[in-house]
Amino acid sequence: MPDLARTHEPFGPLLDGAGAAGEPQFRIDEAQLEHFESQGYVAGIKILDAGQLTQLRSELEVFLDPAHDGRDLWHEYHVNENADPDAVVFHALGAWRLSVGFHDLLWHPAFTEPATQILQGDVRFWHDQLFCKPARHGGNVAWHQDYSYWTRTKPLGHLTCWIALDDATIDNGCLQYIPGSHRWDLLPQTGLVGDMDAVESVLDEAQRDAMRNPVAIELKAGECTFHHPMLMHGSGPNRTERPRRAAVLNVVRDGVCSMTDAPLLAGQPPLGIGTPLGGHFHPLLATASPRAD
Repeated sequence: MPDLARTHEPFGPLLDGAGAAGEPQFRIDEAQLEHFESQGYVAGIKILDAGQLTQLRSELEVFLDPAHDGRDLWHEYHVNENADPDAVVFHALGAWRLSVGFHDLLWHPAFTEPATQILQGDVRFWHDQLFCKPARHGGNVAWHQDYSYWTRTKPLGHLTCWIALDDATIDNGCLQYIPGSHRWDLLPQTGLVGDMDAVESVLDEAQRDAMRNPVAIELKAGECTFHHPMLMHGSGPNRTERPRRAAVLNVVRDGVCSMTDAPLLAGQPPLGIGTPLGGHFHPLLATASPRAD
């Protein structure tokens, strides 16, 4: 299978008729930007239509079979990130390298335009993720800050876009946020799955109080939420009769650098300390439009 990471433009049908980057309908408004600034997230932004959802779900179904073609292209691939077979969290990094739809999703203007606004600059790809919780026995993702896993890249200029491929509700394990927690200091990793509340052991009293008031980010299939890399977030189990699947696009403001001489992701050549992210694994996705006065 060819590595689609070598192609730095959309080339399949996913974005046919979607519009172009820079068009005003894709921009979020000042109230949404202010909400991101104060609370650490902005949610409920429509990104995928019914046809796009059908294509991505079909491609995802192939990935769930561990014997699929191209499996050597994943940076990470976990049929179950959790050791408990009754709490399954499928988690994989690198879908854009394997299928046309997930590749072209990176250039969707409904994603790239808000990303340039929030990051206030040109947007470069960091990495993608798939998070899937099957019906009836889907596991939780524990409370964490994304940047605690990304400190090998600096300065902090990162952004996460979480895209619902199914309706995401509190009952099937939607994202939950702690509003305003993006202003907390960086916390140590306490595990991505397993004990939902493992992070409590490293919190101070005020932070533990804040954790008692999470906000459930319920989304319709095709909607997305953007969140700050320091925002505390997690998601509960899925015991419903339907799956909860999501695609996640992680990006950086152009100029963020590698802070290691090791590869940033498995299967990549090292960039070296102080080298800005670039090359065929980290393409430039969008340039910032001039901000209207």
